[in-house]
Amino acid sequence: MTTWVVVADHTRARFFQMDSSSSPLEEFDTLVHEEGRMHDREMTSDLPGRVKNPGGLGGHAFEQETDPKKHEAEVFATQIVHSIELAHNTNRFDRLIVVADPSILGLIRQHMPNHVKTHISLELNKNLANLSAADIRAHLPAILP
Repeated sequence: MTTWVVVADHTRARFFQMDSSSSPLEEFDTLVHEEGRMHDREMTSDLPGRVKNPGGLGGHAFEQETDPKKHEAEVFATQIVHSIELAHNTNRFDRLIVVADPSILGLIRQHMPNHVKTHISLELNKNLANLSAADIRAHLPAILP
């Protein structure tokens, strides 16, 4: 039974495989999202414009409809889910474990199709993306569900 473990934050998603419920993690792929590292000011070309009221009394600024950081997180979560769904559709895993920063985990959950959700055996709200495979494995149960 093949288990995939996806470990993600806002800038990187690492894909691991396990051949048994107690074996070590073997990393086989990584998705990188450089835009997740950018500051808001780098994501927008300019500050919002301003409008003056007639007669010169006051005014207001135009506001962006979406926060650029939230938008980039949404884009990356969609990419992660797309990769998982492609693997599911080609029967590359039997079980799925998702370990992610809480905010990106929520977006992954939101975009994950129901037919893939049924294969999720464990979710962890932790940012472990920068740890070694052995350290990530230490955060998982010794024998996976």
